[in-house]
Amino acid sequence: MRRLRGALSLLALVAAAGPGSAQTTTTPPSDPKAMAVADAVMKALGGTEAWDKTHYLKFEFAVEKDGKPLTSRLHTWDKYTGRYRLEGKTREGDPFLVLMNLNTKQGSSWLKGAKQEGEDAKKALENAYGAWVNDTYWLLSPYKMKDPGVILAYGGEEKKDGATYDKVVLTFDNVGLTPKDKYWLYVNRDTKMVDRWDYVLKGENVPPTSWAWKGWQKKGAILLAPDRINMSQNVKISFPVLDVADSMSDTVFTTP
Repeated sequence: MRRLRGALSLLALVAAAGPGSAQTTTTPPSDPKAMAVADAVMKALGGTEAWDKTHYLKFEFAVEKDGKPLTSRLHTWDKYTGRYRLEGKTREGDPFLVLMNLNTKQGSSWLKGAKQEGEDAKKALENAYGAWVNDTYWLLSPYKMKDPGVILAYGGEEKKDGATYDKVVLTFDNVGLTPKDKYWLYVNRDTKMVDRWDYVLKGENVPPTSWAWKGWQKKGAILLAPDRINMSQNVKISFPVLDVADSMSDTVFTTP
């Protein structure tokens, strides 16, 4: 579920260092200049305290190409406890639902309204966890620049379209589902917002793929951007549902 290979493979985009990943004990040190840029980004987004106090996130991850929808899935996440709800449709158009705890990776799944059992349920839970890792990284990676196992390097300055950017290079010390990925986050020196990211996946020797981040806006006490645009492939990833809440009914995480 997570490779970017042409239009249809956009159904499964890669995330590098998702939460819950193991950390090695010998992570190389990050560049102090890159760390300072990461700190400035976090402050501009609302600050570490605001991020830590963000309790519930509900968001839809939607992909379209040439203006036509390809896929979407709706996430509801209790950030404090790991409770999680995922809703969407399979490639065949069948509705599915997963209720699980991301910390334990235990839960239940339903396909076309029928509860799944055995290997089908196990696979559904694995896919849901992978979707959460992937989709939250597309939404929240600027908040995760200093996660355990992430190595930051300063990639230099770049001027484009009248703006000056500090490039922060992210690599990963054996954490996440795809630890050989490499990201470049372009931080606007004036706003401290991430305006773009480039990446190369799985250590491949290919040109980076580039996406613009658009529409930064306040949600709760933090800032989030609802749009990612890849002009070269005419692809857009958006978050048409994007909500932050302080409270939510328990039934969201317990009732199909």
